[in-house]
Amino acid sequence: MAPPLPRRAAALALLCAMAVALAGCLLTPGRFTANLDLRRSGQFTLTYAGEIHLLALSKLAEAGGSAGEDFIPQPCLDSETGSSRECRPAEIADQRQEWKARSEAAAERRRKDAEQMKAFLGGIDPSSPQAAEDFAQRLRRQAGWRKVEYKGDGLFVVDFALSGQLSHDLAFPTIERFPMANPFIQASLRQDGTVRVDAPGFAPASSGEPWRMMMGGIAGPRDPEAGEGPKLPVIEGTFTITTDGEVLANNTDEGPQAMTTGRQLTWPVSLRSPAPPMALIRLRN
Repeated sequence: MAPPLPRRAAALALLCAMAVALAGCLLTPGRFTANLDLRRSGQFTLTYAGEIHLLALSKLAEAGGSAGEDFIPQPCLDSETGSSRECRPAEIADQRQEWKARSEAAAERRRKDAEQMKAFLGGIDPSSPQAAEDFAQRLRRQAGWRKVEYKGDGLFVVDFALSGQLSHDLAFPTIERFPMANPFIQASLRQDGTVRVDAPGFAPASSGEPWRMMMGGIAGPRDPEAGEGPKLPVIEGTFTITTDGEVLANNTDEGPQAMTTGRQLTWPVSLRSPAPPMALIRLRN
């Protein structure tokens, strides 16, 4: 019988397998301030200042793509008593052969996963030392990205601001050549003149946001021998909507607050938040 994988190795294997499946969910906010201003005329201004994590460049991804552990013989069991006994040379050889087969299969999976991850990242190779700068340069040449600085371990500090006419749906962030990216904020324009604003990227773990639930399951319980291991990014910030339109629905605690330019909705965002921000606003009849 094949020796059982250690819990730590099993967790890393799961992360490696799931990373590509959830590649579209590998962007997450960190500490930030975000604002969306919506006018009845259809004019909007969206700003985001703070941190963005690209998990494909973080230590989590490095752990998921790491090579397996060295071969360690497992105890053999006495067929009559069920107690551990010293393995015979032939049994050790069988264990080593099974370990070698699993290691080769895992290496092939890692190779295929790396190719798929590169495709998800629009041609950026996450294992390349140049990957972070390539990603930053891709953002800098897109409209709205006023600052993009890489701080290491998949963390970027950004300053984004974009204004325009809301004549179609809006999502942030969008990234050139990424086949998919999970939006932090999205505004869906309806034919009746209303706009629904959702912020799925500011979701707490309990809301079903997929990458965080998956990563949280991998990150804990911790292996005492491994220490704390890679840490999940901290999500902490504020999302504010200001509008002179009619607020039809929202899930803030305070509700719309009057201000000189209309009404304001504010959500404190963290992993303790009860739900991702949502608002329904009528801009025109």
